[in-house]
Amino acid sequence: MSLNLPTKAYFCKTNLNIYDSPECIRLATQAATGRHLRITSNHQDTAIAVCLCEDDYPGWLSVQDWQFLQPAETEYQPQDISAIDIQQQIPAVIAFTQTAKQQDNYYLWGGTVAPNYDCSGLMQAAFKSVGVWLPRDAYQQEAFTQPVDMTELQPGDLIFFGTPQKATHVGLYLGNGCYIHSSGKEQGRNGIGIDQLSEQGDTVSQSYYQQLRGAGRVVKSYVGN
Repeated sequence: MSLNLPTKAYFCKTNLNIYDSPECIRLATQAATGRHLRITSNHQDTAIAVCLCEDDYPGWLSVQDWQFLQPAETEYQPQDISAIDIQQQIPAVIAFTQTAKQQDNYYLWGGTVAPNYDCSGLMQAAFKSVGVWLPRDAYQQEAFTQPVDMTELQPGDLIFFGTPQKATHVGLYLGNGCYIHSSGKEQGRNGIGIDQLSEQGDTVSQSYYQQLRGAGRVVKSYVGN
C-alpha cells in the first residue's frame, strides 16, 4: 500500500537521517532541526521520497520519522548573499570548523550534523552557520565555487581532491599551507583534522596531496535550480 501524502513543504522538528534508498540502510545526508524539505511523488510503505529545499538534495525518509515533520507555514525562500558579505564571514566559517574539531567526532558518511561529518557535510555545515548554503557533495561544491589558482589561495577557499574525472573529497583552506577536513578511517584520520597541502606532510597529508584537483572560492549562496 502506498502512502498518500501531500507534496507541500515541511520543516524538521529534530535532526533527521536521509537515506539513499527506500530500504533506509545507507545514509545519504542529514536534515538538521529547522531545515525544510519537500515530499516528492514516490512513496513506499517503509520510506518517503523527499528533497531538501536548501540544497535540492534528494533522498528517502523513514516512515517512522514522519512524526518529526511539521507543515511549513510559508515556502522556503533562499537568501541571496553577496561575495563581499561572504568573505566577511570567512573567519566565522573557519571558527566553526575548529570548534567542531575540538569535539569528540568521527567520520560519518552522509553526516552534516554535529558532531560527526563527512567531508562535504562539514563544509556545508560551516558555511550554513553564517547563512550561506553550499550544494551537498564535493563534486557539486567544486562546480559551484569560483575556480582559484593554487598560488592565489585565501583562507576560506575550498580545496578539492579526487580523481582526474571527479572531486571526491573537500577541505577548507586555513592559510599557511594547511587545510581542515573530515577524513575517513581507512584513508585519513577518522574525523576532523588539519593537514598540510604539501608533499612534505605526514602519510595522510601526502596521500591527499597526490589526489589534489584544485580549489574554489565561495562567492554566492545556493538558491536552487
